[in-house]
Amino acid sequence: MKAIGYQTATKTLSNHSFEAIELPIPTASGHDLLVEVKAISVNPVDAKIRANVSPEQGHKVIGWDAVGIVKAVGDKVSLFNLGDRVYYAGDLTRSGSNAEFQLVDERIVGRAPTTLNDAQAAALPLTSITAWELLFDRLQISRSNNAKPASLLVIGAAGGVGSILVQLAKQLTNLTVIGTASRVDSVSWLNGLGVDQVLDHSQSLDAQRTEHNLAEFDYVVSLTHTEQHLDEIIKVIKPQGKLALIDDPASFDILALKRKSISLHWEFMYTRSMFQTDDMIAQHQLLTELAELVDNGTIKTTLGQHLGKINIENLLKAHAILESHQSRGKLVLEGF
Repeated sequence: MKAIGYQTATKTLSNHSFEAIELPIPTASGHDLLVEVKAISVNPVDAKIRANVSPEQGHKVIGWDAVGIVKAVGDKVSLFNLGDRVYYAGDLTRSGSNAEFQLVDERIVGRAPTTLNDAQAAALPLTSITAWELLFDRLQISRSNNAKPASLLVIGAAGGVGSILVQLAKQLTNLTVIGTASRVDSVSWLNGLGVDQVLDHSQSLDAQRTEHNLAEFDYVVSLTHTEQHLDEIIKVIKPQGKLALIDDPASFDILALKRKSISLHWEFMYTRSMFQTDDMIAQHQLLTELAELVDNGTIKTTLGQHLGKINIENLLKAHAILESHQSRGKLVLEGF
């Protein structure tokens, strides 16, 4: 099968960061599905792994979002059949989706939304799992319409995770949702996703909160540059509020949270698959529910740019866009 991989991590992106390779088609066993990959999306984690993780031997194939068709199943598979069209974000510890065929555990896979094409569906899994787990597992926000009104600030809301998170928060909770963005097109994007208000994270968030007569926030979700925003986050969050993050701060002064008794919540969507947790199937369940929400028009795809076929040139383009921190929505490639 065709695949795109690398033998050595490259911190600086170049034409040598990837190479086209041929690999044997893997064999499904246990809970594994063998999926013929039709479309993928490229995420910040792809760039982080490419920059920092070299394979112990041979080539490393990355990629953690895919839509495809089930071509074979392992002997323990019970959730899917041959020919099913599926979507998933995969497993950080296994070979990725930048290949014509991929093995993936059925417990982290869902049937793809029927109302979306392959590219549109490929934009959803990783960011949706992250956003869903962050809201409902980590912060334990209620989905009841009778829940006490509360407020959520999402920093860096126009990116891949933010674009789905603000939709989930608006459609499934009783939260007032405030997003942050610093560019005109990002502000427009967020308004189109239904946020209640947009603040500029390049300016003082606390000053803007006061200017717009906003109360301190019950929840703050920081999706990027958390260490740069921490002082402002502490100012704008309520005493006993909850802070969640997904990025990797180089330094983080957790003592700064003590005075307001702010609780800290990390979200890493690969925890369940990496440690084979007892509730690993929760990702299958949430992807199934997400597909229903998409198909009934409640949630819309967050596809930002379709970059063309799955090849080296377009993968390099996607990684360059991600590393510029200028992406809006998701970057998708389709077909080999």
